[in-house]
Amino acid sequence: MKWLTTHGLLIFLAATLCGCSTNAPLRTLYYQAENPSRGKTMVIFLRGRGGSHEDFADEGFVDAVRERRLPVDMVAPNAHFGYYMGETLIPRLKEDVIGPARRDGYEQFWLVGVSMGGLGALLYAREHPDDVSGVCVISPFLGWSSILNEINEAGGIRSWEPGSYDSDKDWQRMLWHWLQQGAAGNQELPLLYLGYGTEDPYLKGQTLLATILPADRVFAIPGNHTAKTMKEVWLHFLDQGILDADR
Repeated sequence: MKWLTTHGLLIFLAATLCGCSTNAPLRTLYYQAENPSRGKTMVIFLRGRGGSHEDFADEGFVDAVRERRLPVDMVAPNAHFGYYMGETLIPRLKEDVIGPARRDGYEQFWLVGVSMGGLGALLYAREHPDDVSGVCVISPFLGWSSILNEINEAGGIRSWEPGSYDSDKDWQRMLWHWLQQGAAGNQELPLLYLGYGTEDPYLKGQTLLATILPADRVFAIPGNHTAKTMKEVWLHFLDQGILDADR
């Protein structure tokens, strides 16, 4: 299993130098709920940079949902780094996964992203808020140290001044500006849950995001950027009932 490790920053940077962008339809794995007749909810798992879309089944994320007999179907598209590189993740996710599922009668969609997939989940929710019932980001990558240091040095998200920027070129400033606007109540953020390990290499961005979320939507545990930590976070949120039909 290859989640993004502590060396992930170097791997991520190296990937940006290769011509690996794509606009191919997303290859997607489907997992039915144990009791699908009770609801029309779909969980969409978004993989990390160094992982595979098969990891969610291999590491027990899928079985954890089934064991709790939640009325939730699940999918795992192979949303690898090429879709981020080519800026095609959002339209492909809309066209290949959410659009067809909505036509099939699904009414609620939860985005569950690990590492790079956490970033993808937030970017999709920003662009298509009406498609998303909730977002759970686990050990997310949320930007490079330069902008995270800038926000911290300004006193945090609420006091930071994003300045003028081109949203087509500066996704980091765009993302944090959107989160800032949500924190200020100027626009509505999705129902958002965050979990991470306290030794995660991307801790700086994760703890910044935690400052604008209610305490009961943040879960931090001892651990690094590993499958074990990520699964423990996922089990915690499931046991908190985030996917319960009556929530």
